[in-house]
Amino acid sequence: MDASGAEVETVRYLDDPRWRVAERVSDAALRRFAADILAVAVHGPLAHGDDDGGGDGEVGLLLVTYRPGGGPAPATRRVDGVLVDLTVAGADDYLRQARAITPLWPLTADRYVTTRALHDPTGWLRTLRDEHLARLARARPAEFTGAARRAWYRGSAAHARALRLAEWYETDQALLMLGEARLAAATVHGLFSRTYFRDPGDAVRRTGLAGADMTEVGTVLARQAEELAARGRPIDGTVDDLLDG
Repeated sequence: MDASGAEVETVRYLDDPRWRVAERVSDAALRRFAADILAVAVHGPLAHGDDDGGGDGEVGLLLVTYRPGGGPAPATRRVDGVLVDLTVAGADDYLRQARAITPLWPLTADRYVTTRALHDPTGWLRTLRDEHLARLARARPAEFTGAARRAWYRGSAAHARALRLAEWYETDQALLMLGEARLAAATVHGLFSRTYFRDPGDAVRRTGLAGADMTEVGTVLARQAEELAARGRPIDGTVDDLLDG
């Protein structure tokens, strides 16, 4: 998916157990923390209206508060057989995150752009989406390339660890590190192309890295290093480069 966004709208599919649980959590939070809550929304597969990425037993719920520390604490619980992942964030802090271009942008942008409101009397979720899209419109190519280089370092380090662990026959740990390297390489691709993903699984699947072995991931990282150099962000630098950030 590209960064064009989607309309924020209030919908309720009461025949879907995820929506029933989401409604119950929202109603209970609004009763208990009425003075703290600015908006409540779902994100992830439920916001997209499908089961891709989370199945039919998971709800990603965002609770936005007027100020940091308001409302309930973030939590993950199973309610009536549905796993609820509750994100609680202060409105200003969340808007600040939405305005930032970070190495994790390909994995976080979907939460700013694709939401479905359960409670949003002031239209704050639309503001969230518009602020994020406006930030993307203003972003310079160098910002994405700089973030891509930071993601590349993470992927290169994970790949190097995976290689060493494989040499030591620590197969399980090597596979975990290989998975981290795949995901980092996928985020580099997303930053190069300004493409965001719905979740980590979507990222590695859509970039063709889901089944990549150690050698293939290393080849991808090597190509990405060449691309970074061509874009004016070589992976090797000086001590002064390191200390200057």
